[in-house]
Amino acid sequence: MALFAGFHMPIEYSGVNHEHMTVRNGVGVFDVSHMGEIWVKGAKALEFIQCITSNDASVLHVGNAQYSCMPNGKGGIVDDILVYRCGKREYLLVVNAANVDKDWTWIQANNRFGDNVELENVSDRMSQLAVQGPKAIEIMQKLTPVNLKNIPYYSFVTDVFADVKEVIISATGYTGSGGFELYFHNNDGMKIWDALFEAGKTENILPVGLAARDTLRLEKGFCLYGNDIDDTTSPIEAGLGRITKFVPGKNFIDKERLLQQKMEGVTRRLVGLEMVDRGIPRHGYGLFDSAGNHIGQVTSGTMSPCLKIGIGMGYVATQHAATGSEIYVSIRDKHLKAKTVKFPFV
Repeated sequence: MALFAGFHMPIEYSGVNHEHMTVRNGVGVFDVSHMGEIWVKGAKALEFIQCITSNDASVLHVGNAQYSCMPNGKGGIVDDILVYRCGKREYLLVVNAANVDKDWTWIQANNRFGDNVELENVSDRMSQLAVQGPKAIEIMQKLTPVNLKNIPYYSFVTDVFADVKEVIISATGYTGSGGFELYFHNNDGMKIWDALFEAGKTENILPVGLAARDTLRLEKGFCLYGNDIDDTTSPIEAGLGRITKFVPGKNFIDKERLLQQKMEGVTRRLVGLEMVDRGIPRHGYGLFDSAGNHIGQVTSGTMSPCLKIGIGMGYVATQHAATGSEIYVSIRDKHLKAKTVKFPFV
């Protein structure tokens, strides 16, 4: 256990590698109730979301979810978030736990629509479980009348789950191994948790901690706020151009600055790193070219449980960002060889 964002969080239960491979091949459950949830409602809810987020929320139908980020007005990122369209004028923003207070302050400060937008921070009243892995659907299907196979990726329904009403059942996750995320009232948490583990007994369902959550997301090249993206990194630098939409009528914060970056290019880019020499790239390690020139820094790294080699993510000068580029990682005063690769790693 360790303190994280004001919560006592499980780092691991039965071992990081064991939990990691269980999610890749079977099913695991993450208690991610520390995540934040903010309601945005009202006549101008969509216009407000279009202003504070980089992605195009106008394409969302009720029952759709979207990955997005909130630019900070200085070229950086306040947070990366999920946007759920729950009604005609009703949206739910899911934000990172460590950023709840910062995000809430930012969202309130940038509401220029007054009473036409109603904001409510319900982070302390909502809980969340992520049921992830290829066997998640067959286990969860025992607990809901909803046909889970009919919920497309990044879509959701609100229905009964484990005899609990009004559970958001979302085909999303942070592992790249399939599965769902469940949102519900705090009081229903233990009932849903116990039901999941009873239903998953025959499939050896396991609880999974934060450490395996990190290795799982890293193998798929998913950014972690505070490591790979933050207030100093732009979505263009971070390879998040796919969630930065320059569409007519969407005048979001930092639009002009980010459009200029897209058109003119940036001086650094986030890349995947795969070790050639034996070693593990870690957050903060320096990156160098073959001549010994400093060209960047590692933002995340681990020993991949699936590949059995060191992998990482980091920002490098743009001229070294092409796939297959030779990069050297400074590990214990030695420059060990790596190469840049495309995401995902597995």
